[in-house]
Amino acid sequence: MIEVVSGDRCIRCDICERICPAFVFDRDATGLPIIARQDDCQTCYLCEIYCPTDALYVAEQANGPTGMTEAEVERRGLFGAYARALGWSRGRAGGTDRDPTHLLRAAQN
Repeated sequence: MIEVVSGDRCIRCDICERICPAFVFDRDATGLPIIARQDDCQTCYLCEIYCPTDALYVAEQANGPTGMTEAEVERRGLFGAYARALGWSRGRAGGTDRDPTHLLRAAQN
């Protein structure tokens, strides 16, 4: 389940909003994505995988909000952890040759 959007890391590119199949994000006045419909999150990790700055944290095996703070996620090195586990590198999709989810993004364009 989506837990944290880092205001410090986010560049307001809107990729997470566009890629989310459950439309869990809205934007605040500055363009920062906010988690508006957390209970609708399907834990697909697409937002975390495609974030170019590792500004999102999706909690694994969460049946509801975990209450993790941005500081805790940062301290534990969890921002972008799922993407790294797939072999993707920060800022670019370096593991797409091994991960078929990149086809979803191509289909949206």
